[in-house]
Amino acid sequence: MKVAVLKFPGSNCDQDAFHALRDDLGVGAEYVWHEDTSLSGFDAVFVPGGFSYGDYLRCGAMASRAPIMDEVRRFASEGRPIIGACNGFQILCEAGLLPGALLLNERQKFICKDVYLKAENRTSIWTEGVDRILRIPIAHGEGRYVVDAETLRTIEGEGRVAFRYVDPSGNRVDEYNANGSVDAIAGVLNERGNVLGLMPHPERATRELLGSTDGLLILRGLARVMASL
Repeated sequence: MKVAVLKFPGSNCDQDAFHALRDDLGVGAEYVWHEDTSLSGFDAVFVPGGFSYGDYLRCGAMASRAPIMDEVRRFASEGRPIIGACNGFQILCEAGLLPGALLLNERQKFICKDVYLKAENRTSIWTEGVDRILRIPIAHGEGRYVVDAETLRTIEGEGRVAFRYVDPSGNRVDEYNANGSVDAIAGVLNERGNVLGLMPHPERATRELLGSTDGLLILRGLARVMASL
């Protein structure tokens, strides 16, 4: 398996993703520039965090219109694995691949800390191996997930809420909802379950030296796909 790690002007988590995939997960990874128009030879896509295009207009808005995103949409329609973390989540929402939007944090401040996550969906490739509460870092100023009431009912009813912010015991507590996201939603899936967007950074939680290896429980979904090829 080979994973395309996208690079946009302003991306700054692409190297984190690359090394987490290659060195810690043991899968092939290669950078793909935003102006490229083909994902030939790749099996999955990682849309990294950062500040693509300086977050002008809206976070992820300009990146969602980059040439490579047409290929990402094709990948999604074919059921290929796609994960977007932080700014990558924002890009996937702006591209119409995931519902909702990410707005300014409730307290209107940049937040950089570890959070606790509970997997609400246990059937997608990204969540089936997550059998405990995860501790994974966040680093964002605009990570408050919002969605209209009808769509919220849909994604809740279809089991497309991938992760929620919880306390260390797995309970939903307001003070642990770091950015004020609706229903404490930290990550969502598309209808087929192959596209995951989340604000926390699993690629920054892959070694004990980093403080947690919990991110591997999410990223190992790629290894499971590789084993089935």
